[in-house]
This record gives sequence, structure tokens and C-alpha cells, in this order.
Amino acid sequence: MTEVPFPALSKERPGAEGVLSTWFVAEGETVRADQLLAEVQVDKVAAEVPAPCPGVVHLLVKEDEAVTQGSPIARID
Repeated sequence: MTEVPFPALSKERPGAEGVLSTWFVAEGETVRADQLLAEVQVDKVAAEVPAPCPGVVHLLVKEDEAVTQGSPIARID
């Protein structure tokens, strides 16, 4: 099992909250390493989150949900 964290996009404010804007995958979908999983946003910075490894993805956060940077947003089994 591998956790996928919300990336630290705001170096000035570690632990700041961001928003998971969009999921590009569905719950239970099989993904490959480096496949785009989601788009996240902190302040005015947006970033894409790739899968760190292949496997079956389990979403831990809903779209438009606020998340603390570094917190897990998904799990890949």
C-alpha cells in the first residue's frame, strides 16, 4: 500500500490547506506509475499529482474538499 500525499506547494506556509480540484481517475481504477491522478490547488498555484506506483487507486478525498498539504489524498494497493 502506498499513500499519495497532497503536495507541499506553499513553501512559505507549511501545513497550509489547499483544495483537490479534480480527480482524473475513479475509485477502484487500476493506474500505472506516473499516470495523472488529480489536480490540486493552493492559493494561486495549481499542480498535477501523478501516481507514484502502479496499482488500484482508492480515493480518500472528494473533489473541492480542503486538504492540509502533506495529508494523504489517495492510496494505491
